[in-house]
Amino acid sequence: MTNDIVLHLDHASAEDLHEVLWLVGEHIAAGAPIPAMPNQTSDRLAQIIRSLADALGKGHPYS
Repeated sequence: MTNDIVLHLDHASAEDLHEVLWLVGEHIAAGAPIPAMPNQTSDRLAQIIRSLADALGKGHPYS
């Protein structure tokens, strides 16, 4: 039996997730602020967070 959680992402959402994770890591390492992202990107990332929260049984903290 496995406890894996699998999220299926469309290509644009996967690109956004990759970009934001990379930006956060780079900006934290450099001590620089994280730039604002376009609304469409933010909306796609919010959906990923909601899907992950559902999969973890955590609900929707920002609904």
